[in-house]
Amino acid sequence: MTTIKPALEIAARTAIANRTEELFRSSGALRGGHFQLKSGRHGDAYVEKFAVLSDPAATSELCGYWAAELRGDDGAARVDLVAGPTTGGVILAFETGRQLGVRAIFAEEVRAADGATRREFRRGFRIESGERVLLVDDILTTGGSLLAMLPAVEAMGGEIVACVVLVDRSGGVKATLTSPTTCRTYPLRSLWRLDLPAYEPGPATCPRCADGTPLHVPGSTGTGT
Repeated sequence: MTTIKPALEIAARTAIANRTEELFRSSGALRGGHFQLKSGRHGDAYVEKFAVLSDPAATSELCGYWAAELRGDDGAARVDLVAGPTTGGVILAFETGRQLGVRAIFAEEVRAADGATRREFRRGFRIESGERVLLVDDILTTGGSLLAMLPAVEAMGGEIVACVVLVDRSGGVKATLTSPTTCRTYPLRSLWRLDLPAYEPGPATCPRCADGTPLHVPGSTGTGT
């Protein structure tokens, strides 16, 4: 399997994490309240990625950290393709691909008749057998979006080099992702690890449910209960 550059020195990693946090905080992306996360769990803080991704300069800077690691000593890209899940992953894949000078595509969520969902490359997107693929995404909570992409890439014969995210808010419990179809394990890294608690819904487990704070469902037009 193709490998990427060795990890940057701890001091450099820390500087990148601090800069990522600075960009998220200065954009107002870190918000307090009562939120239903994509995982279905509840949180009393939420990271609104599009507050950052709407800023081209910030997005370019963040993707630049990934691009720098994925270049060889000769400056050539060590991947052939960058892929991300809709929706934030689209922006990140295309900007990272632009900086590396490689193609970028995205996978959409498809729902079957029985309600089951999967990720699928549509719109004529192709991954040739043996192409080296970098998977990118914005916020990691459970890793569900990236996990759902693994079978789609593997089915086309792509070789996944690594999976990277801007922010890991999973509690740092995931250092790898394991494909649900092949059981292959892939490295996972983030620019910034943000430790925010998440709760199962309900007053017995979620403090904001218990105190009656209205529930906001990010990306929707209203609130839930």
